[in-house]
Amino acid sequence: MSHAFSRLSQKSLVAPVRRRRMFLTTSMICGIGMVCTAPIGSSAEPVEPVSFRHAGITDAWERYRDRLSLGRGQTLALVDDGCNLAMPEWNTKVDQLPKVRVAWDSVDGDSDPKHEGRGYHGSTIGIPSSLNYQGRWGVACNNQVAVIRALECCHCNVSDGASLARGLQWIIDHHGEHLITTVNLAPVDDQEHGEPVPGPIDEKLTALRKLGIWVSAPTGNHAFTKGISWPACQSDCFAIGAVVPGKEEVFLDRHAKVDLLVPAQATSSSNAIACGAAMLLREAIEKSAYHWQQHGDNLPQAMLAIMQQTGTPVEDPGTGLTFRRLNLCAALDLVFVDDAR
Repeated sequence: MSHAFSRLSQKSLVAPVRRRRMFLTTSMICGIGMVCTAPIGSSAEPVEPVSFRHAGITDAWERYRDRLSLGRGQTLALVDDGCNLAMPEWNTKVDQLPKVRVAWDSVDGDSDPKHEGRGYHGSTIGIPSSLNYQGRWGVACNNQVAVIRALECCHCNVSDGASLARGLQWIIDHHGEHLITTVNLAPVDDQEHGEPVPGPIDEKLTALRKLGIWVSAPTGNHAFTKGISWPACQSDCFAIGAVVPGKEEVFLDRHAKVDLLVPAQATSSSNAIACGAAMLLREAIEKSAYHWQQHGDNLPQAMLAIMQQTGTPVEDPGTGLTFRRLNLCAALDLVFVDDAR
C-alpha cells in the first residue's frame, strides 16, 4: 500500500456538524444563501473526455448539476513559466467575469506574465482545470485563474526555488483579495527524488497549507520508480501521478510519495484535473457543512484523504505499491451523503 494512503484514518463517518472554520469558504465567496448553479447541458464537452469519464468528473457534473457551481467564486493560481493572455481561451469572460482575474511575474516583479526565455507551458496548463470556451469545459469551468509566472521554463531546476518562493509568497499575501483557494504548482525538474529537497519554497508551502489552500504538483513524465520530480517531492505539496486514461494502469513517475493518481497522458494534466476536482470538493464540503475534521488536521489534508478513501485502488507491479485513483463523483457522494438520504 502507498505510504500516503496507509496513513488514512479508518474511522466510521460521523454526522456532519456546523463549525466555524478558519479557511476561505465558498459561502464567504458567493455570499450566504446565494444560488451558484451551473446548468449542465448536452452541449458541454469535457476537454479530456476519456480522462474525465474515468475520473468520475462527468458523472459528478451530472449528479450534482443543481448543487455545485463548478468553481464559481474561487480562483486557481497557475504557477508556471508564463502565459500568452491574448489566447482567446483566457481573453474571455464567464458570467461577465474575466477568466483571468489577476496576473503576476515573480521573476521580473511586474504584472505581465508573458512567456520569456524558454517558457511555453503556462499558456495551456489551466485548460484541464478551468477552460470554459466554445462549449468545452475544464473540471471547474466557472472558476477564475491567477496566472503567476515564477520561472523561465516548466522543465526547471531546484535553483528556481527563489523565484518560485516569491510567487508563492505573492499568493500568500493576496489570496484573500483574489479568492485563491487552490494552487497548481506546475514545474518539474525531471529528476528522481526519493526525499524532499530543502529550499526556499518549503516555508511557503507550509504557510499555504495552514491557510487551507490546496497545493499540488505533477510527479513527472518518465518511468521513475525510486523518486519523483521536484517540487512534487516536497512536504506540504501533494504529488499527483497518472494512470493511463481508460485503464487502471499506473505509468510515468511514481513512488511512495505519490498522493493520488489521475487519468491523463501526462502528469501535468493529471495535476491540473486534480486541482479542479479539489475546487469542486471544497465547495461541496462547505455547502453540505460536512465535518471534514475527521479526515485531517487542515482542509487540504482532509480533501486529499477523502479523495483517497473514495478512490479506486490501483496496484503497481513496478513499485509493489497500491495507489488510489481519483473518483470525484464518489468523493462528492461521501460529502453529500446526508443530503441524499
